[in-house]
Order: sequence, then structure tokens, then C-alpha cells
Amino acid sequence: MDVDITRSRVGGRARAPPSKSYTHRAILAAGYSDGAVVSDPLVSADTRATMRSVEAFGGQVDRAEDDRRLDIDGFGGTPSVPADVIDCANSGTTTRIVTACAALADGLTVLTGDASLRSRPQGPLLDAIRQLGGRAESTRANGQAPLVVGGPIDGGTVSIPGDVSSQYITALLMAGAVTVDGVEIVLETELKSAPYVDITLEVLADFGINAEETEAGYRVPGGQRYERPDPYAVPGDFSSMSYLLAAGAVAGGDEGVVVEGARPSAQGDSAIVDVLEQMGADISWDREAGEITVRESALSGVEVDVGDTPDLLPTIAVLGAVADGETRIVNCEHVRYKETDRVRAMATELETLGASVTETQDTLTIHGGESTLTGASVAGHDDHRIVMSLAIAGLVAEGTTTVEGADHVDVSFPGFFDVLYDLGAELEEHER
Repeated sequence: MDVDITRSRVGGRARAPPSKSYTHRAILAAGYSDGAVVSDPLVSADTRATMRSVEAFGGQVDRAEDDRRLDIDGFGGTPSVPADVIDCANSGTTTRIVTACAALADGLTVLTGDASLRSRPQGPLLDAIRQLGGRAESTRANGQAPLVVGGPIDGGTVSIPGDVSSQYITALLMAGAVTVDGVEIVLETELKSAPYVDITLEVLADFGINAEETEAGYRVPGGQRYERPDPYAVPGDFSSMSYLLAAGAVAGGDEGVVVEGARPSAQGDSAIVDVLEQMGADISWDREAGEITVRESALSGVEVDVGDTPDLLPTIAVLGAVADGETRIVNCEHVRYKETDRVRAMATELETLGASVTETQDTLTIHGGESTLTGASVAGHDDHRIVMSLAIAGLVAEGTTTVEGADHVDVSFPGFFDVLYDLGAELEEHER
């Protein structure tokens, strides 16, 4: 599906979907338990992959008709060997957290996914599992899926780089809690995307699991049980909110956009509020009510380090193209290893729309003062975050912008274009 977006003013109230990061972790945590309820989950292509994985390991996931509740019968910390290959589709988070879970099973698990996922790095996690005494191989011997993983592991100490993916740390902490000896993680390099590990620690604590940060990295004692007697409520997703907040800042007029469900949590992507404030946006956050209001503003370029907030790069890049002056996004090499190379994708598509962009391996600079956005056909790169950020650019580009492959928003924000339409955006969906 493609979407045509014509320059528009937007305004009103909207609610971002529940957090994808919290939903993934809560589903698997419930799977590790004897059983738990997850309320207000994000049901999307990615999180359905995690649900399928829990079922492959012997659990059962029952979805309410309105998708507001998941009743999960877990596998009690002892996953069964799946009867078939686990298809993680396009979900890198699923692949990594499930890979460590597979190392607990007394047998071999095969994991794969689509072409994009099969190009993403898994080598450091496979090496960590081998350090713990498990079997972990890439079928093509290139550190990428398809993967073959076997156990059971008993725990131990692992040494792993921190600058490739924080999801490796999440995977080892979640699995380590139910090993005999627990897992000690020693970081070889500085941890990137650290707030995502903070989310993991928060969810683990909510399921009764003790894990902690240490001077060398992280530690989780073994022999623990995942338990959650009350329903676990998933908070709103700040990664998804970023597009709505950006829409308000660049096209919100005097009325502005009010985003609901913005309650404080460990999500690093809440930094989008600080970024917008630094750029001069008229923005306010009522934390108690969980509402953020942002109005159209004259923005100025800033420098933003996305070492801990890689998913914000596409949003910030679009804001930079609209802002006056130069916006430098630094410490972003790891953003190249997402669903697509998001640094290159944003540079390419913003240039197609008329932006002036300079790209290096670790930086993306948008020269806002030299940029005039004009409608064009841009590629979504089969990446939900690229699609949504380019849609926001379409709100301010002269004429009409066509975003190709727009249906990929289903990965994290099903109904994104419905929300944008309800806010007043002029858009039309059509099949390719």
C-alpha cells in the first residue's frame, strides 16, 4: 500500500499505541511464568511474532476480541523444544529475546525471519550462548539468521560488546533468571541504547525477578520464578508518540496536537520532548494526566546524540529538515543495523524531498536553512519508522508526497494513518 499526503494542518487529540518494547518483554515474561495477564498490549506484526514464539515453546496466548488483553499460560521457565521452525518475521527484538530462551530448551530450536531480519547481526548473542555452554550457530556462518540454538544452559559469566544491540543484554537477563546459576554479563564496550535495558529491568521487577546493574555490566541471579498475580498494564509508546508530537510541532497550528497516554516510564524515547524543547517547540507535558500538548512552532537546529535513543533518528531528521539552521544527529552508527540502514534511508529520502543532507558513518547532518521540502515519491524501505517519519515530512512539503510501502506501519503503529487523518491530514491510501 502507498499513501499520498498533501500539505496539511493538523490538530486535536490523539493517542499513541501501547509500547512495543514493553509489550515484547511482558509477553515473554508471562511466557516464562506459569501464567499471567497482559493488559493494553500492542498487538502488531512484531509482537505477534513474540506471541507465536511463546506458543512454540509450550505456552498458550489467548487474545481478547478487542486486543485489549492477553491471557497467557506460560511454560514455567522450562521451554519445550518447538515442533517447527520459529518465524520471527521482521522482528529483531523477537529474534534476540527468543534466541536466549531457546538456549534453555533440551534440544535444538531453529529461528528465521524475512530477508531484512536475515541480514541483521546476531553473532555476539550466539557467542554469549556458547560461552554459557549452549549450542548457537548461524546456518550460513555469517552471524545472521537462520539460527540453530540448543541447550539447556545452566548460567555463568559472559563477555559481550555493548555497542551492537542492547537486545542481547535483555535476552540474557530474561533467560538467566531461570537458569541454575544465573548470568553475569561483562560489557566489553560502552552500552548503546541503555534505556532499553532499563525497560527490561523494570519489567523483570514487575514480574518478581531480581536483576541489577554492576560496575562491569549486569547480573541476574538464577533459580528465580516469574510471577505476576495482577494484570500487567503496558504503558504508551514514546517511539510512536514522536511522530504525533512532530506533526504538532511542524503542522499543528495554534490548536496544536494533544497526545494522550504519555505517562512517565523508563522509555528513553521520551527524550523527544527534550529535543523538541531544545528546538524551540511550544510543548508542555502534564505527567500526572499523561498528556503532551505541542503547537506549531518556529524550530531551530540542534545537535542530538542518539546513542541511547536510536529509534528517534528518523523523527529528528524530519524535524531538522523543517528547522532553521543545522541539525546534527551524532553517535548514530548503530542505527544502520535496524530493519534497514536508517541513516542512509533518511538521507536518501529527505534529499529526494529537497532537503540538504550530509552523511558520515556516525553522523547525519540536515541543513535546514538550505532545505525546501517539495512533494515527491519516496521509498519506505519496508521500515515502519521510515514510513511514519516521511509521512510527517509530507505534512509540510509543497504539493503531494507519496510514501511507498506504507502498510509497514503495522509493525508498531497499526492505524497510524487513520490517526493522522482524524487529526486533519489530507491523505489517500491506494494499492500499489
